[in-house]
Amino acid sequence: MSTAEGQPPIVDVHAHILLPALQQLVAEADPQGFGAQQALEVRRNGPESMAASGKMIKERWPQLTDLDRRLADMDAQGVDVQLVSPSPSHFYYFAGQELALQVAKAANQAVREFVDRAPERLTGLGLVPLQHPSRMVEALDHAVLECGLLGVEIGSFAGTPGDPDRSTVELSDPRLEPFWSRAEELGALVFLHPFGCSLDERLDRFYLANTVSQPAENAVALSHLIFSGVLDRHPDLRILAAHGGGYLPTSLGRSDHAWKVRPEAHGCAQPPSSYLKKLYFDSLVHNQAELRALVAAAGPEQVLLGSDYPFDMGSDRPVAEVIDALLPPEEEARVLAGNAAALGITPASVLAARHTA
Repeated sequence: MSTAEGQPPIVDVHAHILLPALQQLVAEADPQGFGAQQALEVRRNGPESMAASGKMIKERWPQLTDLDRRLADMDAQGVDVQLVSPSPSHFYYFAGQELALQVAKAANQAVREFVDRAPERLTGLGLVPLQHPSRMVEALDHAVLECGLLGVEIGSFAGTPGDPDRSTVELSDPRLEPFWSRAEELGALVFLHPFGCSLDERLDRFYLANTVSQPAENAVALSHLIFSGVLDRHPDLRILAAHGGGYLPTSLGRSDHAWKVRPEAHGCAQPPSSYLKKLYFDSLVHNQAELRALVAAAGPEQVLLGSDYPFDMGSDRPVAEVIDALLPPEEEARVLAGNAAALGITPASVLAARHTA
């Protein structure tokens, strides 16, 4: 590890692995659903972006699957520990109940096995079937209690808005209450990472399906959580938003005004901006001024290092980019290491030692 003796490790909370066997499982179990999902991705991204993404995945396949390459890259970046999660392409929110639960448990076990190969450098998150709220607690328990993972990764919504045959699940959905309660009870980390956008073909060129959709989906999903009162009912819930929370953290003036003047926007107890202190955000905003603005809006205790390793829309130098933002030294230390330590995001080997102590 690169960290000095006695100092908390530098932790990257946003890093992915690809699970080819999981994709094969879904493709064979539900070829029609898998094919429809692939077609939806083509519609959402457009042919130019699909071709570029295919080339990128092929080039970065070693980083996504090979442990030795990952550890070498971490060393080069100055990262001591990665919190690894499945690529969001593995959400498979079209799957029926039984397959969805099978997929979540298979992903949880696969992440556990990957982490166990380098427990002094890695720890992990699993999956839950967001499209089937009644099965989410079972999958969460499997991830945390059976597989020893720190929590789970979820998308910004599940389903296809406007499709009468597929119920859309937003994060404000009352059916998620048992999941939020259980996550709070377990102290599980819930990593919000969008995949796909309901704007669909409107974003099918210029890579808007990523550059606009990811921050927009974060803003929508977090707004559902805030305005519905989820964070009031579950004050100890630990939610970490990817990509700096998207457009939301530095653009809440309009939401606060709506909370004051519109009765239907008054479902939360406090102004929406006050809930930034109840949420966590990664540092992946690709701009020094935006990172400083995020830290100022949410507070230095709420921002953690994130790279989106190893995708091209991530950062190959995440530690250096935080340092380049010229935050006050104590705030920089919090983002790089202190906040992860406070949340208990430590190597799997440390967690295991605590469990057996």
